[in-house]
Amino acid sequence: MLRKSGKILAGVMKRLQGAIKPGITTQEIDRLAEELVRQENASCAFKGYKGYPANICVSVNEEIVHGIPGQRQLKEGDIVSLDIGINYNGYFSDAALTIPIGKIDPKKKKLIEVTKKALSEGIKQARRDNHLSDVSHAIQSYAEKYGFSVVRQFVGHGIGLALHEEPEVPNFGKPHQGPILKEGMVLAIEPMVNIGTWEAEILDNGWTAVTKDRLTSAHFEHTVAINANGPEILTR
Repeated sequence: MLRKSGKILAGVMKRLQGAIKPGITTQEIDRLAEELVRQENASCAFKGYKGYPANICVSVNEEIVHGIPGQRQLKEGDIVSLDIGINYNGYFSDAALTIPIGKIDPKKKKLIEVTKKALSEGIKQARRDNHLSDVSHAIQSYAEKYGFSVVRQFVGHGIGLALHEEPEVPNFGKPHQGPILKEGMVLAIEPMVNIGTWEAEILDNGWTAVTKDRLTSAHFEHTVAINANGPEILTR
């Protein structure tokens, strides 16, 4: 069931990515996501979660996570992070990606590449008998190798029969610490990486996190199952 949920979400993300272009508003992205999820007989897991007012999170440039969709129009040179969770018959999956809008500057392009690869490096460590912090350390060390910083205030999480389950999955830390990973665990691994400082602030809407120095941030996430033969990405 979790594989099915993840497959649905992967398809929604792919279709949504193809629709994003300069001039679209973040609210239009939100409405399209809701429609695509509904077509798959699933529902948007974020809507109403702890009072969250939208279907998905759409975070632009200096917005790290939990960007509330609205009238903001995407323009050439922006980058936009989409974070979507779905509920398919009581089984949850969660994924995020960052998309360039038209031609972007080389620093933003590198940030996207490094954040995506940092997620891959973390997933490689999501193996039975590894420690949870082996995932965290792999993400941090890869991102920092390129001079970027890893957000501390927001972390990944367990997922399955609820959107957020134990354990928390930080994107930073020393290796060989924390819980031992076991076969059958499912984790939402989600590095958020900044060009400048790792520090974040919450806007007055109570949700949207932005970088303290207002430099750009990127975000990638997959739902990953720990199997006997290694990690399985359910949202690929």
